Amino acid sequence: MTPRPAQVPAALKPIVELEAILQDLLIEHQRQLKHLDSQQLAMQKMAVKEMEAARQQQEASRSRIIALEQRRRTQVMQIARINQLQTEPKIPQLAEMYPQRRVQLMKLHADLKSVMTDVANKSFIASRLASAVLGHLNTAMRIINQAVGGGGVYTQRGTPRMARRIGVMEAVG
Repeated sequence: MTPRPAQVPAALKPIVELEAILQDLLIEHQRQLKHLDSQQLAMQKMAVKEMEAARQQQEASRSRIIALEQRRRTQVMQIARINQLQTEPKIPQLAEMYPQRRVQLMKLHADLKSVMTDVANKSFIASRLASAVLGHLNTAMRIINQAVGGGGVYTQRGTPRMARRIGVMEAVG
């Protein structure tokens, strides 16, 4: 638990502020993971409105994560200047520099890393699913394009000849 700023010695205020930012980042990444889960459920049900709502929530969450990440970097650079460091320190280095806050920093670091890995894995799955759906849509559009474009041309085996592969943007419209 992060102590209140009034109870923290002046030397520890920057690191406590960093902990608060890391806690906010953790909460926002957990929110992002929840939105990814709801999007995948909507994709399974083919609920377009729910998918769009989840996408919008994810985008808003990404914007908040970007803002928090900028605040984190600014705070870390401030800590580096206070400690006269030449490079931006990583969380484990900060934990070594502030042993009294080591446990809290390392716990936040581990939790954040875990949630970020989960978000990356869920995002990968969603992108693969979207890619597969677009591939099927592309094939359907080629068949329709061939049928609309003129008389069907068939091979000797009776299968239709396919038109050239159309781009994703052409298929989606």
